[in-house]
Amino acid sequence: MSRDPFAVVNKRTAIYFRDVYDHLVRINDLAESYKDLSTGLLEAYISMVSNRLNEVVKVLTALTVVFMPLTVITGIYGMNFKYMPELDWRYGYHVTIGVMVAIVVVMMWFFRKKKWL
Repeated sequence: MSRDPFAVVNKRTAIYFRDVYDHLVRINDLAESYKDLSTGLLEAYISMVSNRLNEVVKVLTALTVVFMPLTVITGIYGMNFKYMPELDWRYGYHVTIGVMVAIVVVMMWFFRKKKWL
């Protein structure tokens, strides 16, 4: 209505229609700007939550990797085998516990060195 001549709209009124059109364009641009701003904020928040989740998963994975060899060792020694050379040895229990502690210490040292934990 602001561009084309209409019989019902005179020239004095067309100026007001152009003014209303300009206001609507500005409001539309402002709404798109706010939409882009809110989208950016949402993406930043999701990225922050994702980074926090990655840190938690990294710690849980490192702890799982530390306890996996211990689980295998205790699983093997928990089986009822009749012939295991370490069972008859006097220090077999102490050596097994020492090996398990050494595995944990070495893995924790490695993870700290790599700054994974």
